[in-house]
Amino acid sequence: MLAMGSPLGLSSSVTQGIVSATGRTVTEGGSGGGTGATLANMVQTSAAINPGNSGGALVGLDGRVIGIPTLAATDPALGDSAAPGIGFAIPASTVRTIAGQIVRDGKVTDSGRAALGITGRTVVDSGYRAAGVAVVEVRDGGAARRAGLASGDVITEVGGHRVTTVTSLAEALAELSPGDRTEVTFTRDGDERTAEVTLGEQ
Repeated sequence: MLAMGSPLGLSSSVTQGIVSATGRTVTEGGSGGGTGATLANMVQTSAAINPGNSGGALVGLDGRVIGIPTLAATDPALGDSAAPGIGFAIPASTVRTIAGQIVRDGKVTDSGRAALGITGRTVVDSGYRAAGVAVVEVRDGGAARRAGLASGDVITEVGGHRVTTVTSLAEALAELSPGDRTEVTFTRDGDERTAEVTLGEQ
């Protein structure tokens, strides 16, 4: 399997590797230390993914496009430098679906990404450990609004997955689809509650 692109400005470069795994859920690092997008169903590869490879092609030796390289894993122990041999690509099936919508409609009309319809922030407990996601805003007509969640609620679990941070909430939602019904556990005024939520679309 080959990753093609222009890493570090070196045009027409090729690196080789294997598909290490499929179906990975990964979160991009955001600018300014924030959290970027959470991407589901990614292809993990050992082919080197360097700046400039993103948007190239990840192809098999038979010439079939497997995916589009998009990010390399980083290792916080090495000062967030790239972790060698761990890169991720958007699968070709997702690329075809999204690209087809853009060509046909000029925009993405069906992201396939589940959403609660909230703006949230990570909260900490008395020991300064991440303890949940506080609902800052509930969007009108969104899934959370329809299920009765309100500003000030603290989400601690979605679909059986513990939620401690905004990132873990995004990862839990990445495993679900718009229209899925799932349980959301949250606290309100110190009381734990559960709501059945029909997820919307991001």
